[in-house]
Formats: sequence, C-alpha cells, structure tokens
Amino acid sequence: MGDPGAGQTLLSVENLGCQLGDRWLWRGVSFDLFSGDCLGLVAPSGAGKTLLMRNLVMLDPVQQGMVKFEGKTPSEWGLPAYRSRVMYVPQRAVSIENAAGNALEGTVQDNLMQVFELGVYSQRQFDPTIIHTWLDQLGRWPEFLHLQGARLSGGEAQILALLRALQLNPQVLLLDEPTASLDAATTARVEALLLDWLRHPHRACVLTSHDTEQIHRFTHRQLNLGEFV
Repeated sequence: MGDPGAGQTLLSVENLGCQLGDRWLWRGVSFDLFSGDCLGLVAPSGAGKTLLMRNLVMLDPVQQGMVKFEGKTPSEWGLPAYRSRVMYVPQRAVSIENAAGNALEGTVQDNLMQVFELGVYSQRQFDPTIIHTWLDQLGRWPEFLHLQGARLSGGEAQILALLRALQLNPQVLLLDEPTASLDAATTARVEALLLDWLRHPHRACVLTSHDTEQIHRFTHRQLNLGEFV
C-alpha cells in the first residue's frame, strides 16, 4: 500500500505477520507512510490493531516481516533512538518510571517532565510555553498541570499521554484510540491540534478508532487488517 505521488517515505512496513498459537491474526501486512500522511487502521475488535502498533515500535517481537524508518531498521537506529522518532501513544496513559525504577507519583507536570530524564532526551528540556499553548488549544486551563496524575479521569489521562508524546517531537505518531474517553468537543480540539502538528515537515501518523466517522473524517486513507487474514 503506497502512493508514489506522495512525499518522503518515513515508515516502510513489509509483510508483517502476527501468529497466536496456530492462527495468524494477520499476515502480509505492507504499507508505506509518507510525510504529511495519516493512515487509519481499521478492523473488528480483537483483530490485532494494537498488536500491529506494538510491533511497529518493537514492544512485541516481530514474528514475520520487516519495519524500516527512513530506510533503516530499528536495530540499525538503536531502539531508544528509533522510538524517539516513531512513538506509540496507547489508549490508556502509563506512568514513566524514574531512574530508581519506581512508578512516578505526582502532578501532570511531573509526568511531563519525567520523560526528560531518559537518556535519549537528556539534551532537551521541558518547555512550559508550548504545553500552555497546547492546553489552550485543547480547552484546558493551566491548572491542569497541577492535577494529580493518579486521580486523572480517562479523558484527562489521554490528554496527558498526547501532550507527553507531542513535546518529544516524534516524526511518526501511532495513536491507539486517542480520543476514546473524550467528549465530542474535546475530540474536535484534539483532531485540530493533530492536524496542525501534521502540517510540519517530516511528520505522519497512524490512528485507530472505534468511531468510523472519525476514521473517515481525520485520516487520509485506511488499511483494513481484515484483508490480511
């Protein structure tokens, strides 16, 4: 699946397959993701959309096929460097562990700042200005940063997860049901923010959603995993 008329190829997926027991969930999955592209990943529940995204960032081992970012495999990049460029945003936000190996406890801002302790981001620093700009776009007051991470609602946790990813300036975002816990108004704000993000060069995203209207509204094209069984 590709578009030779599109821009620079960022992510290339060649013949990926995922087997559970003696059954292939999907096999022969191939597509290219181009600069400015947004691909909708569709399939019935349980068909392995999340597993595919996890394969793309090597959170689960690739059983068959190959993934390349800008022509190099994840091992050629080195996993930390690769995952700083191709970033998975799960449906449920997870805590970053601190250097001592303990799950972070604290505010939203603590969670946003903690990621900069990871070696691959050690040359960067937390930028409250851009975070405040994004919060304004999302209809949230600056006080959102002072909420306790452990007490966030599902929707608030999704906003945290998105902000934490965006601040790290990845080139490819893998968005797994990014607005599943948000109301319609906030969903529209998230989509507008992501569209602004996509307008910058050398960025692309893959999105899953149970909302078929969102898939057709927001993504440029779709890949149906059901065709690769």
